[in-house]
Amino acid sequence: LTYARRGYVVLPPTSDEEEKAMLHRMMRVDHAGEYGANRIYAGQMAVLGRTQISPLIQEMWDQEKQHLRKFNEILAENRVRPTLLLPLWNIAGFALGAGSALLGKEGAMACTVAVEESISEHYNSQIRTLMEKDPEKYTELLQLIKEFRDDEMEHHDQLIIEILVFALPFYVLLTHDPSLLQVPGYQLMKAIIQVGCKAAIYISERL
Repeated sequence: LTYARRGYVVLPPTSDEEEKAMLHRMMRVDHAGEYGANRIYAGQMAVLGRTQISPLIQEMWDQEKQHLRKFNEILAENRVRPTLLLPLWNIAGFALGAGSALLGKEGAMACTVAVEESISEHYNSQIRTLMEKDPEKYTELLQLIKEFRDDEMEHHDQLIIEILVFALPFYVLLTHDPSLLQVPGYQLMKAIIQVGCKAAIYISERL
């Protein structure tokens, strides 16, 4: 991965306090998001670690660990404080991962699809903000966020395929509609999780 090979300084130096505050908010919430994602995968592996789906979960978790390491570096290098709510996200993330896994492989994957979609949308929002402000100044930061966004979308797309592979026989019999929208409880789970993700993003930016 490019961000792992390059030794660039991701946040451009600035004496503008408003710009500095904006960048710190971005990095704080991104760090919190990747931390939470790691805890979700940890919870899922605690339940499904010896099942057929565990290699895929582990592969995605390893990638999320790389993301978190990078944000840990950025926070340390730029003296950005992490959110005060990390202990809460630690517990909540693990509980969400384990709880969804207790519903079975499909439940765990549907949970992760919802989370990855929320994170990708959040990264897209940050990309738009930076592009509107000064794309040349934020070249390195934009590249990092885009790479992480692409990783999250890859996870999202992989899991949708896996859900359909696991769930398709049940839906064909019941609905004759092989779409993801017909997975039992998927839409409700997705709505609840994504509301929670948005709330976590809002709070982590500020605390």
